[in-house]
Amino acid sequence: MIAGQYRSRPLRSLPGLEIRPTADRLRETLFNVLTAGNPGALEGSIWADLYAGTGAVGIEALSRGASKVYFVESSAGAARLIRTNLDSLELTSGFELMQVEASKGLHRLEMQGIVLNYVFLDPPYNKEKEYGETLDFLSKSSVLRPAAVVIAEHGKKFDPAENFEGMKRFRRLIQGDAGLSFYRRA
Repeated sequence: MIAGQYRSRPLRSLPGLEIRPTADRLRETLFNVLTAGNPGALEGSIWADLYAGTGAVGIEALSRGASKVYFVESSAGAARLIRTNLDSLELTSGFELMQVEASKGLHRLEMQGIVLNYVFLDPPYNKEKEYGETLDFLSKSSVLRPAAVVIAEHGKKFDPAENFEGMKRFRRLIQGDAGLSFYRRA
């Protein structure tokens, strides 16, 4: 289920363990942190939802006022699922679905001159190397606005790191078996 404009609308997922959607409660916490003290904080924002899975985080961002979301997902099945979820909400604009690896998607966005307000990344928990590579790239990239926020969802026992060359974690939350690390440029 999502909140905002598309409140209480269910999203589909794939059976099995190929996709681990961000739990409703954790997603609610994520958006509460981002809008604390400023309910309109997401209005007109531009997002990248990396390792997008079901697209739930990006769809929630659209539901809460984002003007554009770039869904980046390498799995063909998951990309079809994101399209199905967008279609079920009758969303026809405000997004781009990129079926590529996260690193290629970020390079493409950078080459196109896209500048993001928010980046959410949620690689499979067993691919811990992906966190460091993606966060390191983002810390040096021109794809982030100066005040952009990068959020990494990870297992509660895994710490993606406090600092990257140009980016520092400013908040870490643990909820159940998952955690969220929030980063900004230093």
